Amino acid sequence: MDSTNAADLWDRVVGTQPDPTTWLVAATGLVALSAVVSQIAWRIARNAITIAHEGGHGLVALVSGRRLEGIRLHSDTSGLTVSRGKPTGLGMILTAAAGYTAPSLLGLAGAWLLAAGHITALLWGTTALLALMLVMIRNAYGVLTVVVSGAAFFLVSWLTEPDVQAAFAYVVVWFLLLGGVRPPFELQRKRRYSGAHDSDPDQLARLTNVPATIWLLLFHVVSLSSLIGGGRWLLGL
Repeated sequence: MDSTNAADLWDRVVGTQPDPTTWLVAATGLVALSAVVSQIAWRIARNAITIAHEGGHGLVALVSGRRLEGIRLHSDTSGLTVSRGKPTGLGMILTAAAGYTAPSLLGLAGAWLLAAGHITALLWGTTALLALMLVMIRNAYGVLTVVVSGAAFFLVSWLTEPDVQAAFAYVVVWFLLLGGVRPPFELQRKRRYSGAHDSDPDQLARLTNVPATIWLLLFHVVSLSSLIGGGRWLLGL
């Protein structure tokens, strides 16, 4: 690739794209909402939330100085991230708290990028993050899920027209914002009926002596606040 083409590619990535129409923003929001509220669609689409959840654990583990051993993604949409380091302390607390907050916070960051017109940057940035995550995946289903997701982002960003890119990006961000709200409610219901004593809030309770219900409340606050803030950005309010 010569310097001219490289410069054009860089300008394409960091430049801004035209704002989509209001009807497209609203339509993509409805598509994402249908994927969240439909039980059948949710069983498949929830894999994207799991990728964000486990990716959040992994990223914060690295940032906080822990050694990331690997990430597993399972076909039942559960996941596991293993890191090594001090079993207590701030790094472990932040790592444990990152999972349920990651989808919503990633959605909020995505909404900010889209509101600023950086559609291509969002698509390419997500592709890069998925490629980095792939290195740490330790099971076949996880590899398949991340490869398919990364390929979808890359192909849309490279081969499709701006309107298609915009629609895809808005569906993804809406889904992260809306889909990030559902898992804390699912966990709350699971804890009520079956305990789920190894859940992230329960681990945080053991690490901090703060009740698990308080941590669960924090997850609700983060997801709902992100949805409100990100939704306002996406809708231009």
